Amino acid sequence: MDVMDIMEIMKMLPHRYPFLMVDRIVEYSENHVVGYKNVTINEPFFQGHFPGEPLMPGVLILEAMGQVASILVAVRLGDTQKGMIAFLTGVEKARFRKPVRPGDRLVTRAELTKVRGLVGRAKVTGYVDDVVVADGEFSFMVASTLKKDPGEEENPE
Repeated sequence: MDVMDIMEIMKMLPHRYPFLMVDRIVEYSENHVVGYKNVTINEPFFQGHFPGEPLMPGVLILEAMGQVASILVAVRLGDTQKGMIAFLTGVEKARFRKPVRPGDRLVTRAELTKVRGLVGRAKVTGYVDDVVVADGEFSFMVASTLKKDPGEEENPE
């Protein structure tokens, strides 16, 4: 599969601003994916997360990494075009190694380590300038979305 731009990513992930944390997928194979998020000073979390010393919150670093990994898991394990998405079910062995600051590009590499049915596990690593800033083991489950299709009528009771 070729590079995915933001329009293709939005077709695969249910997230929208301010929680869409993937700008582009730059590399893809059956067992790994590489994507990135450009971190800018305009991010809303910088207003309150250490003003004067802005750092990307660790939980949002994990979220960005999880979204990149979920693209791989969703494509590999489920049919995203028919209401299936990858839900994060766990993060283990997560470590924050270096801060992520405005102006950085958070590059995430995710490698599938286990697949069983609609459940998957991936080793996920985040980098800035080829230096590891965070890593962990992410677990996913592919399932139907809770959202109804647009135009689907509610059953009156």
